[in-house]
Amino acid sequence: MRPIRHAVAAVLSLLLVTSCASNSGSTSNRAVAASTSAASSSSPAGAGATCSYPSDGSTPAKAVTPPAASEPNSGTVDATISLTQGEVKIAMNRATTPCTIGSFVHLATTGYFDDTKCHRLTTSTSLQVLQCGDPTGTGSGTPGYSFADETNSSMTYPAGTVAMANAGPDTNGSQFFLVYAKSQLPPDYTVFGKITSGLDVLTKIAAAGVTGGGTDGAPSSAVTITKITVHS
Repeated sequence: MRPIRHAVAAVLSLLLVTSCASNSGSTSNRAVAASTSAASSSSPAGAGATCSYPSDGSTPAKAVTPPAASEPNSGTVDATISLTQGEVKIAMNRATTPCTIGSFVHLATTGYFDDTKCHRLTTSTSLQVLQCGDPTGTGSGTPGYSFADETNSSMTYPAGTVAMANAGPDTNGSQFFLVYAKSQLPPDYTVFGKITSGLDVLTKIAAAGVTGGGTDGAPSSAVTITKITVHS
């Protein structure tokens, strides 16, 4: 999956998901259409969102089935991301991104993220994130399905943001990134949560740097998600 795209060429590939279904072995920079959002956005509050999770044409990185087509579109849900370095707690609002949260909760509760490496760290002054969610640890793994963006033109990415990585418009899967310091990005990545505790854990990971030096690559201090616990 592709990481986040930035205006500076050096970091264009950061939040991309490497697409193995259509372009194996390469990393493409995707520009998500901000006007394109999941069909659930028009659903009345409390009625439930109708989501679509079609096959992305690839084999799931870990055995998992797609989420239910109907997801709650009201209320909040919290989760604890347990990393080898400590816990990061996040809060999510189902009213804003119901399909994204529905997928994240589904993957978390089925154990998809368990014992999964966070494979990418970026430490440039304009893009400071930790990317996780790929059981293969390569940046190309997906859950075997994709879903639409739930973005808008006003999205920003300050420290504490939790957002989806992707390989192009409407190619969200399982990979996500945690912003540990303000990052300059176009509104192409669905923001679905906010870090409420544990930002210090991420800054310590970032302080250790990237393997081999530079500003983009595997964290020098290996980071593994041992489990993501969802709190209803």
